[in-house]
Amino acid sequence: MMRLKLPNGVTTSEQTRYLASVIKKYGKDGCADVTTRQNWQIRGVELPDVPEIMEGLLSVGLTSLQSGMDNVRNAVGSPLAGIDPLEIVDTRPYTNLLSQFITDNSRGNLDFTNLPRKWNVAVVGTHDLYEHPHINDLAYMPATKNGRFGFNLLVGGFFSPKRCAEAIPLDAWVPADDIIPGVEGFRSEVVKRLPQQELERSSEEDLVQAQWERRDYFGVHPQKQEGLSFVGLHVPVGRLQADDMFELARLADEYGSSELRLTVEQNIIIPNIENSKIEKLLNEPLLKDRFSPEPPILMKGLVACTGNQFCGQAIIETKARALQVAEEVHKLVEVTKPVRMHWTGCPNTCGQVQVADIGFMGCMARDENGKICEGADVYLGGRIGSDSHLAEVYKKAVPVKNLVPLVVDILKEKFGAVPREIEEED
Repeated sequence: MMRLKLPNGVTTSEQTRYLASVIKKYGKDGCADVTTRQNWQIRGVELPDVPEIMEGLLSVGLTSLQSGMDNVRNAVGSPLAGIDPLEIVDTRPYTNLLSQFITDNSRGNLDFTNLPRKWNVAVVGTHDLYEHPHINDLAYMPATKNGRFGFNLLVGGFFSPKRCAEAIPLDAWVPADDIIPGVEGFRSEVVKRLPQQELERSSEEDLVQAQWERRDYFGVHPQKQEGLSFVGLHVPVGRLQADDMFELARLADEYGSSELRLTVEQNIIIPNIENSKIEKLLNEPLLKDRFSPEPPILMKGLVACTGNQFCGQAIIETKARALQVAEEVHKLVEVTKPVRMHWTGCPNTCGQVQVADIGFMGCMARDENGKICEGADVYLGGRIGSDSHLAEVYKKAVPVKNLVPLVVDILKEKFGAVPREIEEED
């Protein structure tokens, strides 16, 4: 597997085609994932090919440098940056600046290694909090102070097998021009390292509205640019094959501006589409057969980590199982609002089950006969947005074969689901 640096989840059709060409030659193991860090991962890569692949990455403006292990992970921002009519700030300049600083412009920066695994940073650009700031080690929240634009800082959000915690306010505000000095530590250490050795207290002029109904980015939506729209596509559990990527690149070229946007929910947005081309795009086979702009309601919020198909740390298979459970549950009950279901194969929680309405963390369980089998700890009640908080364990070590009836019961009791009428055959 190779993980990339893709600040703000912005990628080009050229980059997408190159990544597709890499995985194409690896057969059934060659695939790509959109990750919960708004990033690409390519899978099936063979070690002898890596030097050539890395040269190819550089040729299309990509790098895998400092993308995993003990480094700062991909800097996330609004997937609608620069095109959202209601955005607070275009996050792209800031996520690019952070990524350049952290990697020393892709030359490597030892000052930002030997960090805790999965050290995450986010820059918030909308009231919708698409960036999930409350689960980042450092999050920049737009706020004005004394007529200047800048950011209040949240710190300390993280997931690990031993402890999970939400980010808390640092009681600090930095002008937009000074976001880089704020990346190096908590308040006392930050103060020591700032040029003025001074850090202003947080601003009360928070630009993010506390009461805001999160918008759905699936489907067609007008941009701030007159005559243009973006289309949000559902990528089932974030998994793509080479042919999917080639086709997405073609669509981005033919209908948009040769650009794609990745989201932390493992989906893809095509921006900058002329309104006159929308109808033709919606009739493209890829949107009809694979990546729907109007996914079924229980699929909308479905997220899954890699699982044990490719990850040695995962205890259970996740992606195919997530789709199977969602499909079976959909046949049994009907819900009126999306329910976010997240799957993760192990306690490292790459699938971020703690932010889900219903989360499944892989474990080993025992069936009714006492036999060891694949199972999941079930989490309930995670929230994102202005009222964010983490989910709690609802039931431990449930055999995976028993998850469908359990989820059906949860949806009925907690989410107002009603049984579907099953048509009787003549």
